[in-house]
Amino acid sequence: MATDLTTGPYRRIVLKLGTGVLTAGTPQINGARMIDIVRQCAALTAAGKEMIVVSSGAMAAGRERLGYPALPPSVPAKQMISAVGQPRLMAIYQQYFEIYGMQVGQMLLTRADLQERRRYLNAMHTLNALLAHGIVPIINENDTVTAEEIRVGDNDNLSAMVATLAEADLLILLTDQIGLFTADPRVDPNAQLITEVARIDETILASAGGSTTGLGTGGMATKLQAAETATRGGATVFIAAGGLPDVIVRLANGESVGTRFLPSASRLESRKRWLLAGYTASGHLVVDAGAARALRQNGSSLLPIGISAVNGDFQRGDTISIHGPNGRELARGLTNYQADEVRRIRGRHSSEIEAILGYEYGEEVIHRNDLILL
Repeated sequence: MATDLTTGPYRRIVLKLGTGVLTAGTPQINGARMIDIVRQCAALTAAGKEMIVVSSGAMAAGRERLGYPALPPSVPAKQMISAVGQPRLMAIYQQYFEIYGMQVGQMLLTRADLQERRRYLNAMHTLNALLAHGIVPIINENDTVTAEEIRVGDNDNLSAMVATLAEADLLILLTDQIGLFTADPRVDPNAQLITEVARIDETILASAGGSTTGLGTGGMATKLQAAETATRGGATVFIAAGGLPDVIVRLANGESVGTRFLPSASRLESRKRWLLAGYTASGHLVVDAGAARALRQNGSSLLPIGISAVNGDFQRGDTISIHGPNGRELARGLTNYQADEVRRIRGRHSSEIEAILGYEYGEEVIHRNDLILL
């Protein structure tokens, strides 16, 4: 390969492979497509890049292995198929990477692994140890045992969490589409490719619609969610077609292919990366204009007096979101009080907390050290 792979701007790269990419649009895993992906990963690793693969395809591999059985669309049936397909998929990766003298290691994650601080750090240390020893991590959600409440639900968002966990420079979301369009190109002949996105706003979100490929659990909407998370963590994100020649190498080397999303934040310290990666929507607070301004401009803690509404159910220590009076999310953080307690003290001065509750965990509902602005 003539391209000098050592000159690219990205060192640590998360590569997310959708089911449609691995099957090349067919019902089964496409060996030629997979070995081409592995070849590119091997070339980049040899050039000093660190590759992390978040791979879909377990269910496709399981169905193929079982001879495409007619099964009910129940969760246990899907988990059974994943249980059969996951080792099959890993065996294929291991076989193909060994052609290039490389080892792979499997990591199965759930949202719960990223929500609890100690488990988050354990996952981070395992990931770093694999990379330090030249082993390519192959990551998927632990579909065989996860209950709905701890699932990420799609590998697009899982890949963004992994990119944040790993402090990756680049997240590549490979799909069957060449990028993000102004509308769905399959139904609108006037749709135009969006080559670069500096900020994901309502216009960008509207362009994704609710479209899905029919081959996996994600669609363009989930890819935008993933791009938003990863860019907030400081990574560049590309959505590109997995069937393009040498697309992984080209993106890693700095070429712009598909749609590029620019980082919206500088590198975050470890605790705040965890807040970003481990977030789950258990509830949120709405603050008034004064509190929103204090959070944004002054880096203040969130005090009860600035809270105007409490939504959902959450416990002390949960990660929750903070919304401004316009309804937009402006921050996330660890709450010092559970939802019912916040409902009782909202709009009141901090000096009144103990008199109202009979105890207090501090004058802040969320301390600024436990808060990340978005």
